[in-house]
Amino acid sequence: MSRILAISDIHGHIEGARRLLAAASYTPGSDQLMLLGDYIDYASETWPAIDYIRQLTDEGAIAIAGNMETWLCSQPQAALDHTEHSSPLPSSRLSYIETLPLYIEQDDYLFVHAGIRSGIPLEQQLPADLTGIRESFWTVPFPFSKPIVFGHTPTFKLGAPSGHVWFGPGMIGIDTGAKHGLRLSLLDLTNRQIYSCSTSSGSFYEPISCCEFPIQAAQ
Repeated sequence: MSRILAISDIHGHIEGARRLLAAASYTPGSDQLMLLGDYIDYASETWPAIDYIRQLTDEGAIAIAGNMETWLCSQPQAALDHTEHSSPLPSSRLSYIETLPLYIEQDDYLFVHAGIRSGIPLEQQLPADLTGIRESFWTVPFPFSKPIVFGHTPTFKLGAPSGHVWFGPGMIGIDTGAKHGLRLSLLDLTNRQIYSCSTSSGSFYEPISCCEFPIQAAQ
């Protein structure tokens, strides 16, 4: 694989994701794209994003589940059969997201939606932590064999400037607040570049920016 790319917490902004991948010249089959969960939001109009994620995985991307996907799978079928603003949720979407793993180790990184709990072996981590942990992960770091790339907690809550990627000791937080009208970000971990676009209603997905991150970040 020529590059490892990662994106998280799309929350229905599939057009933004498409534009970022185009800006990065993403090439399925050559680049390895890691998708870190929360492709949808509670609003049913975001749920077709699952189809886009499935398309990307069919082309070679690797996707893991976030807390929004586990929430959707936990809903009674009756709640999914009818919504005020959408048609019934196809059962194939549920079947697909139920197959998604909760973490992936790829080359020099561990990819997870929310984080891991200190002192517990990776294979014994609870699904609720992998998809939902917050301060107990990023405020209590412990040595891991490789940097952890995660989403779930918007980076402004981690202390990063609004809409920016967060770098901590052995960690990279990449939820740059797409859900909150801030930015959606795609990381090129191989070349240490960040592609980013606005998700503000006044400037959806434009302009796209590209910057480098420090070589010592998250080592």
